[in-house]
Amino acid sequence: MASPHATGWSKSPPELITRFEETMAGIPGASMRKMFGYPAAFATNGHMFTGLHQDRWVIRLPDEARTELTAAGGTPFEVMPGRPMRDYLVLPGAVLADAGVLQTWLDRSLTYTEGLPAKAKR
Repeated sequence: MASPHATGWSKSPPELITRFEETMAGIPGASMRKMFGYPAAFATNGHMFTGLHQDRWVIRLPDEARTELTAAGGTPFEVMPGRPMRDYLVLPGAVLADAGVLQTWLDRSLTYTEGLPAKAKR
């Protein structure tokens, strides 16, 4: 289904949105808003730590954790081809298939993101 976005991006599948929202509801301190028109979760310092983009769930991690997740099948997150977002990977299906493993990665992401300097207010 085509998105109303000028980019032609497709919408996230409803079941993925529901799972994302339910998962984020269980994470203290996470706030929800849209990023690129998709559901995203932000740490208390204003930085996004995870979100959806089309049919992908992306996560922000430090270098060593990105190396570990890449070895487990994670791939660089590119909003547009050839333009990877620094610190972000697409979660592999094996992680999404296991709620406990997913929660571990989300906890690591939130811990890392909370350690970043607060985002400047506009």
